[in-house]
Amino acid sequence: MSHGSPAERAFGGENVRAKGQVRNRIGMKPRFVGRLGPADAVTAGNAALGFVASVLTAIDVRLAAKAILLAAMADGLDGVVARRYGGTDAGPYLDSLADVVSFGVAPALLVVSLVRAEWGFDRLRVVGAVTVAALFVAAAVVRLALYTAYDSGSDETVGVPTTLAATILSAGVLVGFVDPMLLVVLSAIMAALMLSDVTYPDLHAQDALVMGVVQGLAIVLSGTLGEGFAFGLLFLALGYLFLGPRFYWG
Repeated sequence: MSHGSPAERAFGGENVRAKGQVRNRIGMKPRFVGRLGPADAVTAGNAALGFVASVLTAIDVRLAAKAILLAAMADGLDGVVARRYGGTDAGPYLDSLADVVSFGVAPALLVVSLVRAEWGFDRLRVVGAVTVAALFVAAAVVRLALYTAYDSGSDETVGVPTTLAATILSAGVLVGFVDPMLLVVLSAIMAALMLSDVTYPDLHAQDALVMGVVQGLAIVLSGTLGEGFAFGLLFLALGYLFLGPRFYWG
């Protein structure tokens, strides 16, 4: 019984075997097993929280703001986990991709949601606000790409960190700064600062811990006490924004 020409056996049979090998590889285990570590799992959680925050902007802006702040805590935690258990080659790319969702798209949607709630169908102002929000996202994408390419191994970074910009917007919402014009102007300023050449040093471990505690309390507490910690977080974030490049070295 013939099994085909030599050419068919050489090419067709080899293709069948190759397809079988691909199927076997796919069936054995997911591709990320052995390539990603614990820190990468935390980073993926950051991205998931960014998605949740984006959805919540259409339901409850305060919860959305808290979800963004929780994503910021995850963003800080993945660095701690990476130092403890080691990082992977995919880590910097995963981190930037997650940050686009959590600190680019989600804060922009938060601003747009508040603008729509206040300005309704005022087409000119709403279109202007959406344009600024889109520029905020674009600035975050560019800034994160430059960070991944040039700054990820350094103890300083050029331009306002996307996490800081998102924290300021979210904490501001939690303390009641929800005037649409204020948020649009602040978003435009943050977009410009993300692309600036101002150099920011990394937070010292003890300062990052203090900010993390204040941030966590702003998330879990409600009422006047929660707003108090949110105001404290906003104060710390604005202090770092304005004073960090000049006075935080050492």
